[in-house]
Amino acid sequence: METRSFFTAGDGCKIAYRFDGPADKPVLLLSNSIATTLEMWDAQIAGLSRHFRVLRYDMRGHGQSGAPLGAYSLDRLGRDVVELLDGLDIAQVHFCGLSLGGMVGQWLGIHAANRLDRLILCNTSAYLGPGDSFDTMIHSLARSDDMTAMAEMFMTNWFPPAMHAGQPELIQRFRDGVLATLPHGLAGNFAAVRDMDLRRTITLIERPTLVIAGQYDTVTLASHSEQIAAAIPGSRLLVLPAVHLSNVEFPAAFLDAVVTFLQPGS
Repeated sequence: METRSFFTAGDGCKIAYRFDGPADKPVLLLSNSIATTLEMWDAQIAGLSRHFRVLRYDMRGHGQSGAPLGAYSLDRLGRDVVELLDGLDIAQVHFCGLSLGGMVGQWLGIHAANRLDRLILCNTSAYLGPGDSFDTMIHSLARSDDMTAMAEMFMTNWFPPAMHAGQPELIQRFRDGVLATLPHGLAGNFAAVRDMDLRRTITLIERPTLVIAGQYDTVTLASHSEQIAAAIPGSRLLVLPAVHLSNVEFPAAFLDAVVTFLQPGS
C-alpha cells in the first residue's frame, strides 16, 4: 500500500494525499475520476516527477479519504482542494483532472483561479445530464452494498474491448478499486455530478487550459470536450483515440501532452 498523509477538511472529512518527485520542482496536482483512487495516475508518476513535485489525493468518498453520508456538491469537492493547498502552504499549482477531477478543475478555474497556473481538463464535461440517470444509480446504491454491477458498468465505460482482452490484470485492478469503494461515497459523488452545470460559467476561466478528449468516450463525449474548449478563451484541444481513462489507455501520449503543455513558454 502506498504511503499517504492526511488532512482534515473544513467539514471534518479526512482527505488522503501523497507527494512524489523533488521538493524544488513546480507542484502539479492530479485529481482522479469517480470510482478510482490516486493510484489511477501510477503510470504517469515516474515521467511527471522528473519535471514536477506531483501531489495526488483520494477525493472524498474514495480510497483512504473519508466518505460522509449524504449528497456531495462540486463546491465542496473544489473547496477540499483549496483547503488542502492551504494546509500544505502551497500558493499555486498546475492542475490536471480527469472526469470528475476535470469537473473539480473547472470549478477551481472559475472560483479559485489565483491558485492555478495552468489547467488540464481530461475526459470531462461541464454538464452531464439528465439527472434521472444519476438518481437511479444513487437509489440502487442505497438499496444494496453489492458493487458488482457498478464495477462492470465502469469497466465497460472506461476501457475498450481490446484492453479487456489484452490487459486483464490491469482491468482487474480497476475493477477491484470500484468494488472497494463505499456505496454511499460513490452515491455522494454521483449527486455532485448530477447537480453540476458549468456550461455558462466556464467562460470565466482565464488560466491557460488544455482540454484532452477521448475520441471513443461514451461517458464524457468528445463533443463535451469540444464545447469546453470552445467556451474557455484561448484553450487548446487534444483528441486521443481513447475511451474514458485516456491516461491509462494511452499513457505515453498522455504524458507527452501534459509535460509539453506545462513547459514554460509553451
